[in-house]
Amino acid sequence: MKKELSFEQGPIRPPNEARSFLLRITRNCPWNQCLFCPVYKNRKFSLRSVGEIKEDIQTARDIVEDIKAISWRLGNSGEVNSEVINHIFNSHGFSDSYRSIAMWLYYGTGACFLQDADNLIMKTRDLVEILTFLKEKFPEITRITTYSRSRTIVNKSLDSLKEIRKAGLDRIHVGMESGYDPVLKMVKKGVTGAQHIEAGKKLLEAGMELSEYVIPGLGGQGMWKEHAVETANVLNKINPHFIRLRSLRIPDRAPLFKKLRAGEFEMQTDDMLAEEIRLFIERLEGITSMVTSDHIMNLLEEVNGKLPEDKEKMLEVIKKYQELTDNEKLIYRVGRRGGAYRSTDDLIRDPAVREKIENLIREVRAKKGEEGIERFIGDLVDQYV
Repeated sequence: MKKELSFEQGPIRPPNEARSFLLRITRNCPWNQCLFCPVYKNRKFSLRSVGEIKEDIQTARDIVEDIKAISWRLGNSGEVNSEVINHIFNSHGFSDSYRSIAMWLYYGTGACFLQDADNLIMKTRDLVEILTFLKEKFPEITRITTYSRSRTIVNKSLDSLKEIRKAGLDRIHVGMESGYDPVLKMVKKGVTGAQHIEAGKKLLEAGMELSEYVIPGLGGQGMWKEHAVETANVLNKINPHFIRLRSLRIPDRAPLFKKLRAGEFEMQTDDMLAEEIRLFIERLEGITSMVTSDHIMNLLEEVNGKLPEDKEKMLEVIKKYQELTDNEKLIYRVGRRGGAYRSTDDLIRDPAVREKIENLIREVRAKKGEEGIERFIGDLVDQYV
C-alpha cells in the first residue's frame, strides 16, 4: 500500500462531471482572454507530455488496485462501499488522488473527464495515444469527456475528429456563451457565431456528443434581447445534444468586473434574466436538444427538459416565477441563493423555512436597507462562482 501515490488534476470540471474520474491532460487555457472567466487568469498554458500523462494513468490504475485490495482486507470482497470510503478518508496519509479515485469507484459512473480548458488543441496522434492507453488501463470506463473551444475545433480536420472519437472520446463540452457577434467581441471570446455553428456541426458529424454552454445575462442590459435571440438561432443550426445554462456572475477576479465597476457594463437583474431566458427558450425551434439548468447560479433550476416536447413546461416554470408578487420573488430569490429552495413551489411547501427567510430579510433590510438586500443576495450566489 502506497498512500502517497498521486496524479495531477486540474482546478475545475462541469457540474455533471462531479462523479467522474478527473485526469489532467493540458494545464490551464490556451486562449485565456474571456472577460467573464475568472479561471486560469495569470496562469500559463502548457501541454503535458504523452509520457507524463501515461504515468499518471498508470498511477491511477495502481491506486484503483490498491483500493480494491484494501476492500478485500476489510472483508468487502473488492467492493468500494461506505466502509472503504470511511477508511480512506479517516485514515492518516492517504493522498487526495486516493480520495478522488475512491469516490469514483464508490459512485460507479464509469465516466472520465479530461482536464483542463481545451484538450483538442493537442496533436491528434498524441491525444489518440493517450486515449488508447487510458482505455487499455481502464476498460471499465464507459464515457470520456473534455472541454474544447469552437475555434480549436474549426481548425481540426473532420478525419482527425473521427480518429479521436474512435479512440474513445465521446463527448465535448463547448463554451458557446453567446451566438451574437457583438457580445462575443465585447467579452473577447475570440470566436464568431458562424464558427460556433461550423464547430458544432463538425463535432456531430464526427460522432461526438455535444454539450453547448450558454451564459444568460452576458449581453448585459444593453444587448440582452439580441443575445437571447441570436444565441437561440445559432443553436437551432447546430442541434447539440445538450444546452446548458450558466447565468452570468462577475466575481472581482474576472476582468469583466472592471467594466462593471466603471459603469461600462450593467448586469441583468434576476427578473430581467427570467425574461431573457423566456425569450431564449421561446426561440429554440426545430431541434431535439436537452436543456439543463444544472447549476446553483441559475435562479430557475426547473428550466430543464427535452425539446420540443418539454418546451411549454419550461416556459411555464418561468411564467410561475414572473407571476409571483414582488415580495414572493424576494423570498424565493433569498431561499434559492441560500440553497433552501429549488422550485417556486417550495414557497408553500415548508412554512417554517419561509418564515425564517422572511425574518432574515427583515433583519438585513433593517440594518442595510433595500440595496443591502440586493448585495446580500449577490454575496450568497457569488460563493458558488
